[in-house]
Amino acid sequence: MAMAVRGTRGGGSGGINGGLRTFFSYRIFISAIFILLFLATFSIIFSSHPHHHDDGLLPSSGNAYIQRTFLAVKSDPLKTRLDLIYKQANDHMTLVNAYASYARKLKLDISKQLRMFDELTNNLTDLPLKPSYKSSLFEPGSPVDEDVLRQFEKEVKDIVKVTRLMIVESKESYDNQIKIQKLKDTIFAVNELLIKAKKNGAFASLISAKSVPKSLHCLAMRLVEERVAHPEKYKEEGHKEEFDDPSLYHYAIFSDNVIAVSVVIRSVVKNAEEPWKHVFHVVTDRMNVAAMKVWFRMRPVEGGTYVDIKAVEEYRFLNSSYVPVLKQLENANMQKFYFENQAEKATKDANNMKFRNPKYLSMLNHLRFYLPEMYPKLHKILFLDDDVVVQKDLTGLWKVDLDGKVNGAVETCFGSFHRYAQYLNFSHPLIKERFNPKACAWAFGMNIFDLDAWRREKCTEQYHYWQNLNEERTLWKLGSLPPGLITFYSTTKSLDKSWHVLGLGYNPSISMDEINNAAVIHYNGNMKPWLDIAMNQYKNLWTKYVDNDMEFVQTCNFGL
Repeated sequence: MAMAVRGTRGGGSGGINGGLRTFFSYRIFISAIFILLFLATFSIIFSSHPHHHDDGLLPSSGNAYIQRTFLAVKSDPLKTRLDLIYKQANDHMTLVNAYASYARKLKLDISKQLRMFDELTNNLTDLPLKPSYKSSLFEPGSPVDEDVLRQFEKEVKDIVKVTRLMIVESKESYDNQIKIQKLKDTIFAVNELLIKAKKNGAFASLISAKSVPKSLHCLAMRLVEERVAHPEKYKEEGHKEEFDDPSLYHYAIFSDNVIAVSVVIRSVVKNAEEPWKHVFHVVTDRMNVAAMKVWFRMRPVEGGTYVDIKAVEEYRFLNSSYVPVLKQLENANMQKFYFENQAEKATKDANNMKFRNPKYLSMLNHLRFYLPEMYPKLHKILFLDDDVVVQKDLTGLWKVDLDGKVNGAVETCFGSFHRYAQYLNFSHPLIKERFNPKACAWAFGMNIFDLDAWRREKCTEQYHYWQNLNEERTLWKLGSLPPGLITFYSTTKSLDKSWHVLGLGYNPSISMDEINNAAVIHYNGNMKPWLDIAMNQYKNLWTKYVDNDMEFVQTCNFGL
């Protein structure tokens, strides 16, 4: 017990002493903390004493702004406001200097833009140097005058506003992304205009190509008027035996264009070595046959050349019960497709208008597939389009060995262009099965036909078979070339390209050497040589064969 009591007392005395020591240690710790905080505060205040700026210069970094703002919280709010105005002005001056520097790199030293950048920089730099601002706002230790500060702030904001407008205006010149986007937008807009212009140009070209020029219409009317006025001078002549003589050189020309036929025949005769051995079979429609006959009666061909002129209607076997094209023209849907007014749709799709051109189903355009029946006594015949000009003697074509083939023609393919795939619908199973899409195409316009081989190969029957299948235009879209490619698929002999040069009606970049070396030049395309839209560099090759001495050519003002 005694030990316990002593222990307790000793323990109590020790606890009191320990408590005192703990209490005094805590107070010392707290005092030390306050002393440290005081010293830290004093140190901050001492180190934050505002430095004197060089006269008129804006702060070059954010340190001065932070230091003054710290003091301004405890002291003068106007100084804080002044510092914010300083920072805004300084930031915009830095931005202006950056744009000005870039402008100098782009060699825009004399530009109005660069002068404005320099002027804005000078205004921002000189503003604090004004005596009224310098004494009232920037004197060390002096209070900030609020009225002067307002005026200073107003001027800074005005300059900043101008700076921002200037930067927005010039940003497109320096921001690559904006320039790229603007360029893309411009390219897109120009491309849209180009597409529209091409469509309008194609439409106008097709209209010009389809229309009969006033001068050509005038010529036909004058010739018919001459026939009516002097019927005794233009009595029908009998059939000449030379028209069926297979020993002569026979030509077939199917056209309703009087002056074009005249140019073809004149160009052949003028370049022929023996013109008296040449016979021309001209077939036209009922409307133009009288004009055609009057022309060649008034202006007989020189050199004893023979010209046989007939209307297509004189060939009685060419009727709708035998000719698929004529039968198809009796179909209401076909008539609607080719003859319905499509002016509004045509401006949107010039190709659609091209496909709807009725000339592609005209009998004159398809007469070439009936040559053996039209001229049963002949063995060979040279087919010529009415838009060709002959520059050399063509009798060599009758001597070309066709190797038993029916058609002698110049191939037009190069690379992937003018292959069968461009003319026929190879998604159709019949076309896909029978023909090679990479087969080389050839051209109509100058073709030497072996009529005996034609009859042997029954080419006209082949033409009828495929033309009947294409009533809904599922095998090919238009013209006589696709059925020709099909009909003479394996019976065409390729001729040397110098015999027939094409493209003078659409291609302005044909070599003149190539043209001059050609036996026949062909104005295929819309820019026919008798139209105002003809290409000038080729037009004189055609006009030199026009009979300008013919009185009606002068009267009708062909403008050649």
